[in-house]
Amino acid sequence: MKARILTVILSSGLLMTGCSVVNFITPYKLDIPQGNELTADQVENLKVGMTPAQVRFVLGTPLLVDPFHQNRWEYVYRDQKAGTVKAQKRFTVFFENNLVTSWQGDVLPEPAARTALKNRASAPAAADDLMRMKADPANPGSKDIEVKPLIDKGF
Repeated sequence: MKARILTVILSSGLLMTGCSVVNFITPYKLDIPQGNELTADQVENLKVGMTPAQVRFVLGTPLLVDPFHQNRWEYVYRDQKAGTVKAQKRFTVFFENNLVTSWQGDVLPEPAARTALKNRASAPAAADDLMRMKADPANPGSKDIEVKPLIDKGF
């Protein structure tokens, strides 16, 4: 009888410790940003008086269009890593008579590489240079090629 009680106590103790070990093992959570990632250069293209179709082209489809407040679009962005929120941004565009009147909210900073390219000084190209492709020095058979617009073709 004592052996049976001792066996029950030991087996239940082992089962209880097994349950506590399971609590330490957690599933892997993917780091997936969700929503609309709006950057500063996208918001620069936004102008007062744009139509909803133009705003959708510039910023993308909004995450939230409230049926009770159809005069505003909500762009929401949320970044979670391992179950904790790292970044949460909200950007709102306001419309009146189907034209943009104002906007407010947070945007993501521009990537460092894009900022470096914007800040790099470059000489303005002449009008003739825009319509010509230079010869490739690695290819001795290449020549200067003039690129002509296809205005007469209807494009």
